[in-house]
Amino acid sequence: MNILIVNDDGVEARGLKELAKALHQDAGANIYVCAPDGQRSASSQGITVAEPITVTESELENVEITWQTSGLPADCVKIGLEFLEQEGIHIDMVFSGINHGGNLGTDTLYSGTVAGALEGCLNGVPSVAVSVDSHHAEHFDYACELAVNAAKALAAQIEAGEADHKTVLNINVPNRPKDEVKGLMYTRLGHRKYIEIFVPLDDGEKARIPGTFHYTGTPKHYDDLPEDVDVMANQNGYASITPIQTDLTDYDKIEKIKTWNLG
Repeated sequence: MNILIVNDDGVEARGLKELAKALHQDAGANIYVCAPDGQRSASSQGITVAEPITVTESELENVEITWQTSGLPADCVKIGLEFLEQEGIHIDMVFSGINHGGNLGTDTLYSGTVAGALEGCLNGVPSVAVSVDSHHAEHFDYACELAVNAAKALAAQIEAGEADHKTVLNINVPNRPKDEVKGLMYTRLGHRKYIEIFVPLDDGEKARIPGTFHYTGTPKHYDDLPEDVDVMANQNGYASITPIQTDLTDYDKIEKIKTWNLG
């Protein structure tokens, strides 16, 4: 079993190293890494087309081949799959993460981590995104366990000829030891809104245009979301697994917009 790991936190991120170790030692996989050379969070499904991409070799423990690139997570998946295939190495699945920070609900539209996994699916490879819900993540044990379980389940599906190449398993785990996680929920995407702040970097006390700003924000606390959405599950101390797809079509709306006479 050959697994390509990508992330958006950079090749030296602890989460990536923890994931590589777990998938190699506990799932028995051959691990290959192609990851950005630095932070690429919130890069979504972007790819680099207007400038060259530099790829250099590096070394990581538990990894057969490590490449770091100047590109984005989706670039890394494309590069990893293409050039490993040229080396005669067929990748069976793509794992993206472990991200330092949750990728829940509408986060998935911005997430470089989720984009890396979706890129795997776009290339016909079963894929998984894994995140710990804190930018200061310290507890990776349960996230690693769920990733290993997912790898073994996908391997069994591949062997049976039943692998799903269109769906990403989006795993999110609270930043707490496994014995403090309340359990695992299988969820749907929820809405995740942030209390957003544009902090002025000039001398002004209040953000005004024109100016230069640093964007930041903290997730809103919810009391009114259904319990089966990923945002609420993690907020309540549960890990979540949500199957997501690249198909954004609103099928229920197709017939309705026909009545709008847009033609």
